[in-house]
Amino acid sequence: MKANDVILQTVSKVAVFIILTYGVHLFLAGHYEPGGGFVGGLVLASAFVLLLLSFDIDTVRKGMPIDFKLLAAVGAFLSVGTGLAALAFGVPFLSQTEVSATLPILGEIPLASVVLFEAGVAFAVIGTVVTIIISISEDV
Repeated sequence: MKANDVILQTVSKVAVFIILTYGVHLFLAGHYEPGGGFVGGLVLASAFVLLLLSFDIDTVRKGMPIDFKLLAAVGAFLSVGTGLAALAFGVPFLSQTEVSATLPILGEIPLASVVLFEAGVAFAVIGTVVTIIISISEDV
């Protein structure tokens, strides 16, 4: 990249915030509407890719010291762990359950175990996509 990409860097800072917000929305709406861990993870990964395109890799790593390979592994283990947790309760693999909790201000909210599975999928997707993009960009 050129050293004078001020417009791209400024716009990408705002765009990354919007992309991250939409990615979290897709993730959270996933078990009631279209979306979920995979699509939300892809959108969240696109925000990291935009940062890598706007800035150099060293700048992004200083601002976000995340090991994306570890993130992918943690996501895979979290997804498999939710399936194995179902076996521990004597139900079939990947069976999900939902309970309700009553909070003082928010009232009654549902808590679904599928959210943990979807979080694992999102972490695995983000870690894998960003690791691939970083690997490709380091080879060039």
